[in-house]
Amino acid sequence: MAFDDKVDNKAEELGGKAKEGVGKATDDERLEAEGKADQKSSKLKQAGENIKDVFKS
Repeated sequence: MAFDDKVDNKAEELGGKAKEGVGKATDDERLEAEGKADQKSSKLKQAGENIKDVFKS
């Protein structure tokens, strides 16, 4: 996994956490769900990149 990809995925994950937090604080269920979805998407991308790294070795 390239360093840039790791940074992008982590940024997406942190952005999702922020959205989730704002959604909880403002009682915005849609924003909270969107934040959770962003986090899951980021984690799936990270897992996929880790699998690629295993097969490259």
